[in-house]
This record gives sequence, structure tokens and C-alpha cells, in this order.
Amino acid sequence: MPTHPDTHAIRTQTERTREHEHSTPLFLTSSFVYESAEDMAAAFADDSLDVNIYSRFSNPTVDEFVRKICVLEGAEDGVATASGMAAIFATFMALLAQGDHLVSASAVFGSTHTILTKYLPKWGITHSYFDMRRPEAMGDLIRPETRLVYVETPSNPGLDIVDIAELSRVCRQRGVLLVVDNCFATPAVQQPIRDGADLVIHSATKFLDGQGRVLGGVVVGRRDLIKPLYLFLRNTGPTMSAFNAWVLSKSLETLHVRMERHAETAMYLAEALSGHPAIRSVRYPFLPSHPAVDIAKRQMRNGGGLVTFELVGGREAGVRFLNRLQMLSMTNNLGDTRSIASHPASTTHAKLSEDERLAVGITPGLIRISAGLEHRDDILRDILQALAD
Repeated sequence: MPTHPDTHAIRTQTERTREHEHSTPLFLTSSFVYESAEDMAAAFADDSLDVNIYSRFSNPTVDEFVRKICVLEGAEDGVATASGMAAIFATFMALLAQGDHLVSASAVFGSTHTILTKYLPKWGITHSYFDMRRPEAMGDLIRPETRLVYVETPSNPGLDIVDIAELSRVCRQRGVLLVVDNCFATPAVQQPIRDGADLVIHSATKFLDGQGRVLGGVVVGRRDLIKPLYLFLRNTGPTMSAFNAWVLSKSLETLHVRMERHAETAMYLAEALSGHPAIRSVRYPFLPSHPAVDIAKRQMRNGGGLVTFELVGGREAGVRFLNRLQMLSMTNNLGDTRSIASHPASTTHAKLSEDERLAVGITPGLIRISAGLEHRDDILRDILQALAD
């Protein structure tokens, strides 16, 4: 029996059909039939994921994708969603109620910030932010009505790192859940459940797919927490399509190989760009200059595939840099085979105020690079020519 996660990512699949196919089958069906009226009634009387009724409830292809993520993350159970943001919103809505409070890292994706500040208050759910650079202050924000702590590590886009094991220790001591967005690292690099997280969230759209083809999200963790999530998704509908699950399941077969290459290239770029006269600072989790490098090396296998740097000339320099790129793509995605450059202050985090952006390290000249799978010298050459006077 296989024991390594990269083997499980390749060999875990649904039971073969009578055609004895080698590759994973795709179950494109909206519903499933029953042998008898009694079987049909019994299926609807059961709220479990074990019976296929309707593909909004469960689907063999989607189930295979979820099982793979559970194996890779070391989770008991999981659910798949239509997008990463659907995974985040569903987690909040399924586990929180009117009057509840959550504590979140201040360095979160822009749309997550919008959910916390614009939508959750409509249901009487409040939040407090803690600074990832001062995680010891997180515990002071927990109230009697606090239900969970939410964090991205590495964060988007500043690549801040927080000690998952320490956060987990505080959360367990105070009786609250710890939810970790593991999108930037993936289970090939980091397993938050191993360090005490209760739930792990992914935007599967990013590195899990790896080729910029489909949208998807997934939440895995404790079985007792997944059950209310499953029921929320079953009744409200933001579930994953079978086709997207099939694409993502096949993508996981190359995840470990891809993440090694992404990380090797990202580290190469970070080292090569450090000290460049047009760059004020470079941030990468495994660079010695990263303020949490020791934590990163303890809980991550490598530094991941993202690099950020602050240009000396601020916003104008950022615009000039992007417009001079010849090979790197300008798009609001990441985790692709193709290297991507973006300017967070004017795109993914544009809805934040300038003070809010600066508070989480998003300066006007910040550039985020998602290192692709092209030859690393070609990626660096394009960046350097775009930086040239």
C-alpha cells in the first residue's frame, strides 16, 4: 500500500466502472437512479454523503477530488465548492450565527475582507482583526462569543507567515476553532491540520489546478465540522461541478512535482532580485531576510511559488514595470504554469483604503510574482528588462 502523499494524489480514485478504465472517469450526470421506490425514499431520509442522489448533493467525481485533498491534508472529511470564495463564505455561514464573533488576520484576500466587513454584519456576525506581525495579540481579541479564528499563511499578497501550532494552542485553550487558508502553500508544502488547525480551505483555482483552467474551492478537516458545511452547500447550491472536479483531480497527480519547481524558481528569483537598485525590498518565506523565516522553515517544506517586491518608485514604477513586461502575464490569478505579475494595490486589494492596505504591507509599489514553470532564466530576464532604466 502507498504511504507517500504524492502517490496517493495519483492513485486515489473512484471505483472503476465495467469498462475498466485506467484514468479517472468523469460522471457528468445531474441525478442518479434507484433500484426501487424504497431505496429512493431511504436515500432522501439520509443526510450523509454516502448516497448519490443529485450532483448538487454529491457526485463520484467530486467525491474523488475531495478524498484526495483529505488524504493530502490529513483530514477526516471535506466538501468541494464552486470557487475558493464560496468555500470561505460557506465556512463562515455554516459555522457562525447571529451574535457570534470571529477573529481574523488583517492580511487576507480582498474579497474575504469584503465578506467580513460588508456581508457578515448583515447577519449580526462581527469580527476583529489581528496583526500577523504581532500574533501574540490574537488571544486578547477572543471574546466569550468568539467562535473561530481565520488566517491565511502565507498571506495574500504580503507573504506574512504565522505559527500555526502556536495559534492552535491558543485557540484550543480558549475553546475556539482555527481555520487556515492554505491556498498559497498547498498540501504539497504545508499541512495545517498536522499543526492543529480544525479546518483547511483552498481556492482550488490556483495551484491545485495549476493551469488556470477552472474555478473551484475545497474545505477539509474534522468530520463534525464538515457535516454542517455539507448541509449548507446541499441546500444553498454553491457546489463544485463534476467537470471541474475531474480537471482538478487529474491536476493533483502532478501537484508535488509542480510545487517543487514553482518553489525552486521563486527562490531563485528572490535571491537574484535582492539588492537590485530599482527594488526597495524582496519578500519570500525562505529568504533569510524574511521576519518569520524560522517559522516558515519549521512548518513548510519549501517557500512556495510566490515572490513579492517593493519598487522604489511606488505606484508609477509599478505601472511602468507591468507595462514593460514582454513574457509574464498580467492577470488576477496565480499558481499557473505561466508566470504572472500583478499589482495588488490597484487590483485584488483596491477596495481597501490606503491606510488598510499599508497596515498589511500592501504599499503602492508592491509587485506580486507567481513563478510559473517556464525556464527560470527566461522569467528573470523578463523581470530584469522591465526593471531597467
